[in-house]
Amino acid sequence: MSAAIDVNVLLFASDTGSPFHQRAADFLEARAKGPDILYLAWSTVMSYLRISTHPAIFASPLQPEEAARNAEALLRLPHVRTLAEEDGFWNLYREVTQKLATRGNDVPDAHLATLLRQHGVATLYTSDRDFRKFDFLTVRDPFELG
Repeated sequence: MSAAIDVNVLLFASDTGSPFHQRAADFLEARAKGPDILYLAWSTVMSYLRISTHPAIFASPLQPEEAARNAEALLRLPHVRTLAEEDGFWNLYREVTQKLATRGNDVPDAHLATLLRQHGVATLYTSDRDFRKFDFLTVRDPFELG
């Protein structure tokens, strides 16, 4: 099965103060072993770098080089693919958001959902329940027990 990973999974894996830290780290370690294709949007990677190094968000923010090494460790895996906008993205974004009041924090979610749709990726690992409003996505919370 192939799936994309949302930024919150990456952040929990790096935030040792998070109650989800160990589960996120274990989840990423299992996915890193393969063989399933993992997708990372460039916007997800950049969000990880921005948030994980931000002292107002992380009690112990990562140094920029450490955050970059974490991202590179995933990006170098042979079964990881990156996603970026392609021709037609804007029209698809408008279609995806047509019936949703997309503003504020919903914009990056709609951006990622549109990227996944554009690339035919149907599953997203995230703890962000807001993604469930995109009926073309299967949202899997790696931190739900059971």
